[in-house]
Amino acid sequence: MDVELARFNMIEQQIRPWDVLDSHVLDLLAAVRREDFVPPALKALAFVDMQVPLRPGEAAVLRGQVMLEPRVEARMLQDLQVQKHEKVLEIGTGSGFMAALLGHQSQRVLTLEIDDELAETARQNLQKAGVLNVEVRTADGASADLSAHGPFDVIVLSGSVASVPDHLLALLNRGGRRMGIVGEEPMMRATLVQSAGSGLVTTQPWDTVAPRLIGFPEPQRFSF
Repeated sequence: MDVELARFNMIEQQIRPWDVLDSHVLDLLAAVRREDFVPPALKALAFVDMQVPLRPGEAAVLRGQVMLEPRVEARMLQDLQVQKHEKVLEIGTGSGFMAALLGHQSQRVLTLEIDDELAETARQNLQKAGVLNVEVRTADGASADLSAHGPFDVIVLSGSVASVPDHLLALLNRGGRRMGIVGEEPMMRATLVQSAGSGLVTTQPWDTVAPRLIGFPEPQRFSF
């Protein structure tokens, strides 16, 4: 496989058509080696428009242990407009690829992964990639007490939730942004919340479907 051609095609055929036109984001995706964050046996899928399982078998997908599609990660980055002086919280580290992208854009990143093995893999991937301003912590992002580490300028949920707990919004700096994929299949919405002087401004600029982040509450189902 011609890796550089595959990377170029990913950007031109998947990411640009999804209205990702920010040159800084496109340059970053061309520079950060996505293939180094994919399980070795699945490197051929690094640039494919799909969710890449981080462990063998269907269980990884059911548990949300996947890399999101390149176009989804790129659109999230574009909408968040992360700046070099900002502090970022990510929930759902996975292989560490999104954390690496955020690390290049920001001052520092704290990323939480509930699975010990994935957290360790992400640490190794980030170290090999030379991304030194990202801290990977094994923790449940739905319940971890992060009050001593915030506030954050940017909060990213790298997976979907039925709704976002209020305590995460409380961790936002004034002017901060929080991005998550909210809702239920077959329709989920990318939901961007911005903290402004007058309160919180919420927009839902695009639709997608993503696996659930473990630990976040689900709505109660009605039953007779």
